[in-house]
Amino acid sequence: MRSENKHPWVVRTIVPEAVYTDRQEFLDYFHKAALNAAGRRTMSTVQLGQRRMGKTEIFRRVVNRLFSEQNPRDPDAVVPVYYSFPDAARDERSFAKHYLENFMRYYVGFLTGQPELVARTPKEDMLLSEIERARSLYPFSETLDWLLDWHEGIVKRETYLPQQDALEIPRRISDVDDSTIVMFLDEFQNTRLPQHNFEIVGYMQEAVESPTCPHFVTGSAMSILAREIIGRGSLFGRFDSEEIKPMSGYWGKELALRAGRHYGTEIPEDMAPVLVERCGGNPFYITAVVRQAVKLGETLSDEETLNEILAVDITSGFIWGELHDQVTRWTERINDQNITKWILYLSALEENEEKDRKKNRLDLERIRREIRKREGTDVPLETILDVLIRLSRGDLLEFLELGDWFRRVKDPILLEFLKVWGRIEVEGHAQGRVRTELMRRYQKRERRIHEYKGYLAEVHMSQVLLNAQNRILSGNFFNSEEDVPIPWHFTFVRHRYRLGSGRG
Repeated sequence: MRSENKHPWVVRTIVPEAVYTDRQEFLDYFHKAALNAAGRRTMSTVQLGQRRMGKTEIFRRVVNRLFSEQNPRDPDAVVPVYYSFPDAARDERSFAKHYLENFMRYYVGFLTGQPELVARTPKEDMLLSEIERARSLYPFSETLDWLLDWHEGIVKRETYLPQQDALEIPRRISDVDDSTIVMFLDEFQNTRLPQHNFEIVGYMQEAVESPTCPHFVTGSAMSILAREIIGRGSLFGRFDSEEIKPMSGYWGKELALRAGRHYGTEIPEDMAPVLVERCGGNPFYITAVVRQAVKLGETLSDEETLNEILAVDITSGFIWGELHDQVTRWTERINDQNITKWILYLSALEENEEKDRKKNRLDLERIRREIRKREGTDVPLETILDVLIRLSRGDLLEFLELGDWFRRVKDPILLEFLKVWGRIEVEGHAQGRVRTELMRRYQKRERRIHEYKGYLAEVHMSQVLLNAQNRILSGNFFNSEEDVPIPWHFTFVRHRYRLGSGRG
């Protein structure tokens, strides 16, 4: 049945429709999981993945779809609620009021067919007034009275643990009414940041276990989310998980071509997979490079031009702005910012890895010697260890907790940025000089892919294999008389990088 909620969106999406690519699998997964909650078949789920992989966009699009495609009068309708935990400082009462009012907008807005109640984000008195005006449309009058009483108790400071009440109210309501609510919680790692000097996660155990109110969570700091919040403590074992990975060469190529058309630049089809490979399959980086090409009036016609555009964007463009903000937020949370910046910069350099081909672990003693050499300060190894652990919480490097060692992140653009950032903000070199140096270094690199059209064909073939998992394909595709069964699961399909022939 179609819904009466005709508003085009309740939570604004970021990526233009003409550009959005290859996340249908995850959109369908969370949409289906949300609908299945009506039959009590859904478990709370965490969506994992590196920063800027499109996790927030997936949640927003699923919430909008649930609002627009369901009939709120259907007894099996699922009420979607989206909330993003802020990183700004709040006390527990302010947080509880903010969280509960957000829930009230979504819950009442959906059940009364007023999606504009969510989109316009009315607060406190205006929100309460609009809820009262819609009372006749609300199917659970007694529950509505409870909801308003709980809100009044938090505002008038009549509750001892307001954050616990706010976090548990969605489950209480769905349990009492035997209705279904699905919470989509974004930036969940912010529940563990220093500015929240009160407990949040500890009070969510009851809420997330509810079959009537499953919680879908994600965030931008996977180390905190997976290791500290979901992977231990009160929420351990209470979440299923779904991992979003970098784009395949094929879908990354599609994104690059769509972004080029949308923003106004031509990208040759055989160059698009090269761009994807250089960006590590990260959709934000891919789009940022395309937009930088438009800004510079360049066409991504060859690898040399790509090198030039990458150098500009990493040192002063869209990528610089995004990653500089990420680094600044985390370094500011650590007391001695100067030493922290040196440790982060040195940890990104290849020469500060131990010569262990299996692990590529960071050499903390070498980092210590480099700081002493460059700053004249002898930093204890315990301090370096503590700083690295804190930086790993922001996904700026990897901490292998069981072995108690560190390695650089598997993000080629972030690694390149950290080297550039260190040259500019730690060593104090001019931004223009660093950009020129990066361009020269890129131009000296051996060409990564020597036959663009051949690589494009490999990208298409690998996507065929990925799409055909656990299926039987006709032998005609493989010049075989017999049909070919494709394995159920590929760990990954690696493209062959052909090395150029030597002289003679």
